[in-house]
Amino acid sequence: MYIYAIQPTMKYTLLILGFLFVSVCAFSQDEISTPFSIEADYYHGTILEHNLDIAHLITQHPKGVILSFNKKTYGFREAERRYGYPDWGVTFVYQDFQNPILGENYSLYGHFNWFFLKRHLMFRIAQGVGYNTNPYDPETNFLNNAFGSHLLSSTFFKANFIKENIWEGFGVHAGFSIIHYSNANFRAPNNSTNTFAFNVGVSYLFGHDNIPEYVDGENDPPSNVYAERFKFNLVYRFGWNESDVVGSGQFPFKTYSAFVDKRIGYKSTLQFGVDYFDSKFLEEYIKYRAIAFPEDNLTGEEDYIRIGVFIGHELRFYRTAFVAQLGYYTKWDFEFENRVYNRLGVKRYFWEDRIFAVITVKSHWAKAEGVEFGIGVRL
Repeated sequence: MYIYAIQPTMKYTLLILGFLFVSVCAFSQDEISTPFSIEADYYHGTILEHNLDIAHLITQHPKGVILSFNKKTYGFREAERRYGYPDWGVTFVYQDFQNPILGENYSLYGHFNWFFLKRHLMFRIAQGVGYNTNPYDPETNFLNNAFGSHLLSSTFFKANFIKENIWEGFGVHAGFSIIHYSNANFRAPNNSTNTFAFNVGVSYLFGHDNIPEYVDGENDPPSNVYAERFKFNLVYRFGWNESDVVGSGQFPFKTYSAFVDKRIGYKSTLQFGVDYFDSKFLEEYIKYRAIAFPEDNLTGEEDYIRIGVFIGHELRFYRTAFVAQLGYYTKWDFEFENRVYNRLGVKRYFWEDRIFAVITVKSHWAKAEGVEFGIGVRL
């Protein structure tokens, strides 16, 4: 049983790191040499009580450091001009929860920085993986019901007022950050944490004495030039997860999706499709409920297969797309969570946009069911 649990963890790690590596390499190809910056922040905050089950863990104020690498863009590519010359890069976050039950987290992210108010307001969105030093253990750390595994998924938001290159490349910034940690039900328990923190830091811009001029987009074609006819897509997704019953075990799941999409402009693609969910954890959970809770009047033979229909949107940036989907189960024989589900994730296109790899988190509103790794074809 122990060996079985380790193997999916290794696969998760390798797949996530491989996907990030491919994406970074793809961004780097044919990249014109432009300035880059590094940042260092200190932050101090509090854990938000989004769930009463973690109230006993909110005892102190977490603190930590944020280290970032930012690659500047100046409009040499069309996407950079259309999105207001964003930065892209890598962020490392260290978080000390100031609570030995929760331990410490180390996390690594890929990020984008979007700028407003004449580039004095920066908003960062980042997605990555984290490592917790002291997850739940039934004997030595049974009070940690926030993290059921060492390996975590993490989403990071940062909004800062910035002033770059004030003197010889040095700049300052300050604002707030939100750091979310969860293992997406890879292993129970999984109540997660959300840290709201204030941060302050300094930056240094390499190449500050040779900054290119921004390329304007006045000669770019209109967005509707990129509109396409309807395309048919097939996707196979897979992963591992566990029900909320601690110790019930991890099981593989498979999802088969078919959908049509319509690219309506440079940035946006609309979707409509069908999902078929084969989730073994749900089959085991039904059997457990039938035995442990006879008042539910379950036989244990109820069908665990779910079928849903969904609508979605892709926000394109180069060959990368940010995916958001909202679905409804049309086949839902066993009432697990609710009939509405959603997906958020990242997709990367290859081979003239005909093949793609995708990583998404499937949830029922804010409650994650699992991380899905997928490969698909667009015809």
